[in-house]
Amino acid sequence: MKISFFGSSLVSAYWNGAATYYRGILRGLSRRGHTVTFYEPDAYDRQRHRDIDDSPYARVHVFEPSEAGLVRALKSAAGSDVIIKASGMGVLDGMCESWILDLKHRDNLIIFWDLDAPATLDRIDTNRTDPFRCLVPEYDLVFTYGGGEPVVKAYKSHGARHCIPIYNGLDPDVHYHVPPNPQFICDLAFMGNRLPDREQRVEEFFVKPATLLPHRRFLLGGNGWQSGQLPCNVSCLGHVYTREHNAFNCTPLAVLNVNRESMARYGHSPATRVFEAAGAGACIITDQWEGVNSFFEPEDEWLIATSGDEVAQRLEALSPERARVIGLAAQKRALAEHTYTQRAQLVEDALEMVKPCEL
Repeated sequence: MKISFFGSSLVSAYWNGAATYYRGILRGLSRRGHTVTFYEPDAYDRQRHRDIDDSPYARVHVFEPSEAGLVRALKSAAGSDVIIKASGMGVLDGMCESWILDLKHRDNLIIFWDLDAPATLDRIDTNRTDPFRCLVPEYDLVFTYGGGEPVVKAYKSHGARHCIPIYNGLDPDVHYHVPPNPQFICDLAFMGNRLPDREQRVEEFFVKPATLLPHRRFLLGGNGWQSGQLPCNVSCLGHVYTREHNAFNCTPLAVLNVNRESMARYGHSPATRVFEAAGAGACIITDQWEGVNSFFEPEDEWLIATSGDEVAQRLEALSPERARVIGLAAQKRALAEHTYTQRAQLVEDALEMVKPCEL
């Protein structure tokens, strides 16, 4: 099938945590014989902070972030069998979500792919005049970044014809163990951009343990943290390019996963970096959320903490030997059950289920 995908950016992870998710899913679809074009706006300085060149698995179409630029991009995508609008493109989202439905005809599929379903659902639940609320039933299918049954039920209550979670994963050709990098030597590392519904949880699960353990070294990667008040044993790295992610995950004693508030509340929403870290053999400490036991086995494949105090306790009790055993067990589980090849199969199965018979 010919697939057109509108999203934030495929080539840059700058202020764009979805980049590696896009890459894994679309690489998997390409390997299954589908032709993919990714449409992204030239916004937020992302083209100046590219992580990758144009990929062999998707043609990248960068368009001007204006109404006219969007119209031209939509016209270019009009002949595709499957046309997808991802949430959080960053500019012109509302227009694209509405106008993309004008491309619907009897022989194609128009899909909404929600990368932040908890936030979207909270928004349309609290604002009955939100324009997207009445668009949900118009899409042939809604994919979500995660969320499990709570998100599926919520989307169907808003009239979604089909709603299918497609979880994050790893690509064994991209996420793997590498030698340690001295730049990333520490006891606990966390990577994630500073966002309003993440900041308080990072304060609890990362900053508080750093305060409690002044003799330990902590690394904080991602945009926006440089202006915050951090303990002196926390080093702030700023943006970490994807080419450095394996070393960032392999080198520390442990890496921390902290879900955003809305995703933790809905549950069943493991972050992309969980699977990337597992692929690199990292020992992961994660915050507690509903469904956390569904992806890796607690104690054996990752460690769960319900508070910053418990993160500190976990870290103090963790030896390099045990961290290595946990990381290898997580890697084995991830390769067996959580690859983007498997996720792409789920996407293809869903498209087969709902596609017009003419495709």
